[in-house]
Amino acid sequence: MSRSSTFPVFDQFVTATTGRNMTSAAYVAVTCGVVAIVLLTVDPAYPALHYLIYTALWACLAFFVFEWVIRLRHAANIGRRPAYILSFRGIVDMASALAVPVALVAEISPRSAWLLGMFWVLKVVPGIRGLRQLRRVIVQESGPLLSVLVIFLTVLFLASVAEFVLEHEVQPAAFGSVPAALWWAVATLTTTGYGDVVPITPLGRIIAAAVMICGLGVFGLWTGILATGFAAETRRDNFLRTWEHVSKVPFFATLGSSAIADVTQMLRTIDLPPRTTIIRKGQSGDCMYFIANGEVEVDLPGKKVALGEGAFFGEMALLGNNLRSANITTTRVSQLLVLDLVDFRLLMARHPDLAETIEAEAKRRAQENK
Repeated sequence: MSRSSTFPVFDQFVTATTGRNMTSAAYVAVTCGVVAIVLLTVDPAYPALHYLIYTALWACLAFFVFEWVIRLRHAANIGRRPAYILSFRGIVDMASALAVPVALVAEISPRSAWLLGMFWVLKVVPGIRGLRQLRRVIVQESGPLLSVLVIFLTVLFLASVAEFVLEHEVQPAAFGSVPAALWWAVATLTTTGYGDVVPITPLGRIIAAAVMICGLGVFGLWTGILATGFAAETRRDNFLRTWEHVSKVPFFATLGSSAIADVTQMLRTIDLPPRTTIIRKGQSGDCMYFIANGEVEVDLPGKKVALGEGAFFGEMALLGNNLRSANITTTRVSQLLVLDLVDFRLLMARHPDLAETIEAEAKRRAQENK
C-alpha cells in the first residue's frame, strides 16, 4: 500500500512544507521561538519562566529540524538536493536546524547558544511575496544601484582625505588618520550627524556641508531607482494577473494576443467578498464589469438574475442613461475586471466587434427588463 493512502495527513503536511510559502505551523513556531528568545534575555522573566522558555525553544527547534529533513528528502526525491542546499531557503533551513545544536555541542552557554535561533526569523523571508518582488527589482536595477554606490564610496573617500588634511593638526584624536576620519564621513554622508566628531576649521565645515548635501542626493538617487523599479515590477505583475483573467473571459476569447494586451492595459482587477453591493440602483454609472471568477446577483423588479463567470454587467449606464437600473451584489467570493468610462469608449472605438456585442447584449437585457 502506498504511503499517500496510509498517511494522507502526513502527505498534506509534506506538500505544504515543501511548497513555496510557509505553513501556519511554521509561522506559529517562528513567533513562539522569537518570544522565547526575547524572554531568555530578560533577567526578571528568565528565572521565573526558565522551564517554560526552554520547553518552547526545544519544541521549535524540533519542528525546524523535522521541517528541514522533510525538505531535504523531498529535494532528493525530485533530484534537486544540491540546488536546495545552496539556495537561500536551504541555507536558512540548515542554519535554523543546526546552529543551536552545534553551539550547545561546542559547550557555549545555553543562554548564548539559543540566541542563534535568530536564524528562525529569516524563514519568513521566502514566503513574503513583496520581498521576492523587491529582490527582482534589485537584480534588474543592479547597474544603476551599483553606479550610485560608486558615487557614495568616492565621496566618502574624498571627504575623509580632505578632512584629514584640514583637521588632523587641530584634532589629532578625531582626524589623526584617514581611517579615523571615515567614521565622521560615514555619519555625515548618511546625514546621521551624531555630533561626536565635527570639523572646527572654516574650510572643514564647508566641506562637511557639501558632504551632507551629497548624502541627500545619493540616497535620493537610490530611493528613486528602487521606487521606479518597484512600480514597474508591480505594473508587470498586475498586467500578468489581469492578462490571465482576461484570457479566461469568453467575451474576449475571439480577440488576438495584441488585442488582449490592449484590453489588459485598460482593465483593473478587484476582489470582493460575498454579499458586497457593487452597484446601487439610481447611482451614476462610470464603469462596467466583467466577471473573471465568482457570481453576482442582479435585483430586477419581480425577479433576481444570477450572472456567472464570463458575464458582464454595468454596460447599460455607459451606452445610454448613465443611471444604474438595478442593484447588483456578489453571492460568493468574486474577482471582477473593471473598465472605466473613458477606456470603455476607447475600447469600443478600437474594436467595433466588441461594441456590437455589448450593444446587442444591452438591448436584449433592456427588452427582458421591461
